[in-house]
Amino acid sequence: MKSFPLSGLKVLDLTRLLPGPVCTWHLASMGADVLKIEDKQGGDYARQFFLSKEDTEHNEPSVFYRAINHNKRNIKLNLKDKLDKEAFLELIRGADLVIESFRPTVMDKLGLGHEVLLSLKPSLVYCAITGYGMYGPFKDMACHDINSLALTGVLDQFRDFDARPILPNLQIADLLGGGVCAAMGCLAALWRAKSSGLGGVVDVSMTDGVLAHNLTAQVAVHSRGRTLMPFEDLLNGGVPCYNLYSSADGAWFALGALELKFWQNFCIAVNKPEWSDKHWSLGQEVGGKDSLELRDQIQRLIGSKEKSHWLTLFRSADCCMTPVLSLAESMQLPLFKERNMFTLDEQGKSWIKSPIKFS
Repeated sequence: MKSFPLSGLKVLDLTRLLPGPVCTWHLASMGADVLKIEDKQGGDYARQFFLSKEDTEHNEPSVFYRAINHNKRNIKLNLKDKLDKEAFLELIRGADLVIESFRPTVMDKLGLGHEVLLSLKPSLVYCAITGYGMYGPFKDMACHDINSLALTGVLDQFRDFDARPILPNLQIADLLGGGVCAAMGCLAALWRAKSSGLGGVVDVSMTDGVLAHNLTAQVAVHSRGRTLMPFEDLLNGGVPCYNLYSSADGAWFALGALELKFWQNFCIAVNKPEWSDKHWSLGQEVGGKDSLELRDQIQRLIGSKEKSHWLTLFRSADCCMTPVLSLAESMQLPLFKERNMFTLDEQGKSWIKSPIKFS
């Protein structure tokens, strides 16, 4: 059996929905033994999210739940019950890491806060994933992905042509601010615990995590004194070399010719050498009149022919021009199949695997 870097790591997962389960999904994918602990009443709310007719007929939890929990063991405990609480404390004695995603006071009220657990096992790493952190003026407030995006200037950056905010169907705060940041923090604390024998608390705020990664908007605030709207900045449509274009049959393409060499390759491919020196790195004003006029010229060109034409043309052109795919289309790409990004379950359903490869 293949050995993974986290083989032997014992994790107790008390989390629900998305941020915590994604964190422990990553850890389990790297070899950790994750025991998911759910309450006896209904378990993780994710069991009921996006239930399909097939799920209901087979009395299975939702695909949403299975996608991020299929690689974990599972038990159910009522942490308000004396015997179940004792069983949980016994599990703590053999664990390296416990992760929870309740509001800050919940574990203390159960008599299972980090001070209690760390006194029982000093080398334990205790990770709390919350919306707004374990301390601060918002700590007791409810929070979901949309709230973290709204408060950190991220949602402000997703706007359509009439400046209306757009809600992305990728839970950035849950996945990046919560799940990935928690995994990084836990691994760092576990490394310290391994060498010192002392664990500690990892305090992960989803909202902090998103704020820390809102980099390009931060650059604009420092350099311009304000955040920039669509078509004003380098990476949000303000230059023709880094933009979205639609073909005659309505297919979309993403052009990422940010570097001059890729832009010049693009110009050669579409037989427009006169565009080669019209690039932001050569002084073209980002979001300026020339940039937007050239963007419109490119759109007219791409819009003059169908998707198949452009797929053929750009297949051999090294210019970062790719079709905009649905996930269903992405799952058929040889790229991901050859990268071993999918696994099949007993029912033949394809699941996306961890992106991290070890050798």
